[in-house]
Amino acid sequence: MKRELELFQKLTTQLLHKEIEEPVIKPLQANSLWDKINISLEEEAISEEEFEKVLSKIIFNTPRTATNKFFNQLFGGRNPKATLGDLLAVILNNSMYTYKVAGPQVGIEIEIINRVCDIIKYPKKSGGTITSGGSVSNMIAMLMARDKVSPEVRSQSYQEPIYAYTSEACHYSIKKNAAIIGIGTEQLRKIKTNEKGEIIPEELEKAIQEDIKNNRKPFFINATAGTTVYGAFDPIGEIASIAKKYNIWLHVDGAYCGSVIFSKKYKHLVKGLELADSFVFNAHKMIGTPLTCSILVTNDKKYLYDSLSVEADYLYQTDGDDFNLGKTSMQCGRRNNALKFWTLWKSIGTKGLETIVDNQFMLADVAINYVKDHSDYTFYSYDDSISVCFNYKNIPADKLCTLLYEYAELVIGFGIIKEITFVRLVTINPSNTKNDILDLFKIIEDFVKNNKNLF
Repeated sequence: MKRELELFQKLTTQLLHKEIEEPVIKPLQANSLWDKINISLEEEAISEEEFEKVLSKIIFNTPRTATNKFFNQLFGGRNPKATLGDLLAVILNNSMYTYKVAGPQVGIEIEIINRVCDIIKYPKKSGGTITSGGSVSNMIAMLMARDKVSPEVRSQSYQEPIYAYTSEACHYSIKKNAAIIGIGTEQLRKIKTNEKGEIIPEELEKAIQEDIKNNRKPFFINATAGTTVYGAFDPIGEIASIAKKYNIWLHVDGAYCGSVIFSKKYKHLVKGLELADSFVFNAHKMIGTPLTCSILVTNDKKYLYDSLSVEADYLYQTDGDDFNLGKTSMQCGRRNNALKFWTLWKSIGTKGLETIVDNQFMLADVAINYVKDHSDYTFYSYDDSISVCFNYKNIPADKLCTLLYEYAELVIGFGIIKEITFVRLVTINPSNTKNDILDLFKIIEDFVKNNKNLF
């Protein structure tokens, strides 16, 4: 692999320089992709020179998500220690289903899960798994809830419909998962939210009571810690009281902002989390670990085994169940997504993770204060969120964001709530500084000023 590693170093070194010189690239139009780059797969091999040429074109035309001009998604930036862990995972190429083939890597995943359970004050019987993303973690949580209330479903068909509850501002994976695991989207209740995007507990309980009155069986409540647009936190403590009252599984989807568990200053946003039956956060979001790394924990690991464990003599041949992670995983063959989070956490400590989280709220405050202090801006979101929603000079946000992207100025998205469209800035890149946020507003203002003909 000497030649390939030399090529990797050459290309990545070039990329790191280009990210500084040109943090946003002009987009390559999808309908001309095959004309611009030879990505077609042919019968014959190509030369090493041509291979490098094509690979370079692909790399240097790919959106640059690690730069200080990328604000489009709920991830961004690049942490060196976490990236090192990811590269080593590729080279080691272990599958995480048994200790026999993954060795110490299994211990690393177990350590992460145990520490997370300790931090949120889950009991000793708790456990978890690392998945490929929040959508899969949410699906496993829904499966555990389903199998707890209807254990016969694993061997038989459903005997009766069961009902799930979530906010109207929840992640779309909740509805998707209701369809995938056979609950049915018509058995998913979308509960009203307040002006901040937080679920209204009284409306939740009203919906549950109505279903029970009509002989329907509730089984799952999803609370959100960081809604996709406003970044809102549902009141977990109040919801937990309702869940306990009616004996319903409570899951907290903290894929976006659940990493506040590492912050003394902001962990109050998930007050009552220890009362939830399951919880997920994505380390590839607020923490800045490379994609993807989603940590799902449950207060009783029994339910992971009940829903996911199936015996396989050809696979589980050594060590106990606790070290054969395939028994609590959705997948059989599974990439090692634990090592990159571990290399980050180990290198900077829990206090370092806290600093990363606190810095993102600080950057959000910088953005919020700037918007509130400048009359050309209209502010739409709320404090205690790393999603900052605004409009500039009443310019349609979808048009502004698209033009900034097409002219290679910024990569930033927009959101829509109650038919109002606005720019959605997420301060999630752990590498960004206060000046990077202020520079974003200058770019927007200069772009509008210098391109009046476009608006």
